Amino acid sequence: MNTYLDRVTIDNKEILYRLLQYSLFEESETDLNEMNNDAIYEYKYFDDYFTDKTREAYFIREEDTNKLLGFVMVNTYTKIFDKGYSIAEYMVIPKYRRNKIGKKIAIEIFNKHKGNWEVKPSLNSNRAYLFWKNVVEEYTNNNYQFKDGMFIFNNEK
Repeated sequence: MNTYLDRVTIDNKEILYRLLQYSLFEESETDLNEMNNDAIYEYKYFDDYFTDKTREAYFIREEDTNKLLGFVMVNTYTKIFDKGYSIAEYMVIPKYRRNKIGKKIAIEIFNKHKGNWEVKPSLNSNRAYLFWKNVVEEYTNNNYQFKDGMFIFNNEK
């Protein structure tokens, strides 16, 4: 399946919000996400992805059909590095997992932004940890560190 990244515009903000809700719901099994009384998982910085140039959101789409397969949200807010990039949110719709879409898109995102990277798997999720470990090991040829619950590496070379 051929895929591509489609930058999310303000016109598609609600679609991204719905996808983010699915992702936060799925993660709530292992992390600290709590739904509010309106059945919404609040996301403090969501609107900033449409106003802050240091944040980007992309839909993952199938090339031939334009079908929505997931999303990725990237920002420049790092904890260990003074400057760099971070995967804030990442989801491939469950139906399309296990066919290398996630890995392909992660590598595409890394290649799009050169520099320091911090990738923190969803809290307490062994599945997320193993996914990112596999991707980062292959992408960096094992040239990374795992520190404070994050995979950290530099891809400027």
